[in-house]
Amino acid sequence: MGGPFTLAQIASQLGGRISGDPGILIHQVGSLERAGRGQIAFVSSAKYRAMLASTGASALVLAADAETLTELPRIVCDDPYSYFARVSQLFNPRVTQPDGVHPSASVAPTAKLGARVSIGPGCAIGAGVTIGDDSCLYPGVVVYHGCRIGARAIIHSGVVIGADGFGIASEGGRWLKIPQIGAVAIGDDVEIGANTTIDRGAMDDTQVGDGVKLDNQIQIGHNCRVGAHTAMAGCVAVAGSAEIGSHCSIGAGALILGHLSICDRVRVSADTVISSSIREPGTYTGMFPADEHAAWARNTAVIRQLADLLERVRALEKRIQEKEKGDG
Repeated sequence: MGGPFTLAQIASQLGGRISGDPGILIHQVGSLERAGRGQIAFVSSAKYRAMLASTGASALVLAADAETLTELPRIVCDDPYSYFARVSQLFNPRVTQPDGVHPSASVAPTAKLGARVSIGPGCAIGAGVTIGDDSCLYPGVVVYHGCRIGARAIIHSGVVIGADGFGIASEGGRWLKIPQIGAVAIGDDVEIGANTTIDRGAMDDTQVGDGVKLDNQIQIGHNCRVGAHTAMAGCVAVAGSAEIGSHCSIGAGALILGHLSICDRVRVSADTVISSSIREPGTYTGMFPADEHAAWARNTAVIRQLADLLERVRALEKRIQEKEKGDG
């Protein structure tokens, strides 16, 4: 654990402007609601400002437009949320495994590991795999042959990189397997959550760009491309050959169908199904919220009739137009 630090020491490392006592000592971060003496909290949304009067925090991180709402010592910055993330990193340095290969791990002789790489218990690293400097693979990670992982990767337990993509062809009423001869190429500074799977390409490589952050239990299909600094929440499923741009955010449980293209800086809401390509940045949402069952059934019945209703409306519009022409 890092610290303690005075408010002045925090600001000297991370920037920001101090308002109030710069010498107050901070031992840890905390939430606005539950923080106590010696902890620092943050306010990034107007809906939480009412809690400023009752917080037990010793200091705060907030934006300039909220500076006068409290007398507590505070660091004023442009983006309190990201600033607080850096404060939390300061007090809670990442705990990693020791460098080197755990005795229970299996590493192929032709695999190439960079400097200060950590391979945890039970990992399996296939032939021809390359892993960049300062990467950490937690227990039980499997990396199939020929895959490439960049520097400073954090790969959590249960991740499987480079298993065969779902490539099959129908022949005579039976399925014929298509060999998956591509690999997986992962950039620098990528974090992959527990039990996430990234399939190898059928012929070309599946690609994950620099700085991508993947949550737990995500499926990335074969030949997908995920652009730099895109983030995906838990249980997202991306079907084969989909291309996702840079700086995108994909909400939990979203489904992205195969062979689609999503441009840069797209935000997909949770549980949304993307069934066509997206060519303009923005937020995209498509869901049918839960409701009391009888009401849900009635609304669903109406939705199922929308196509018929549309045809009836068009027929009525046509009759009105014809009548107006006749009256004219």
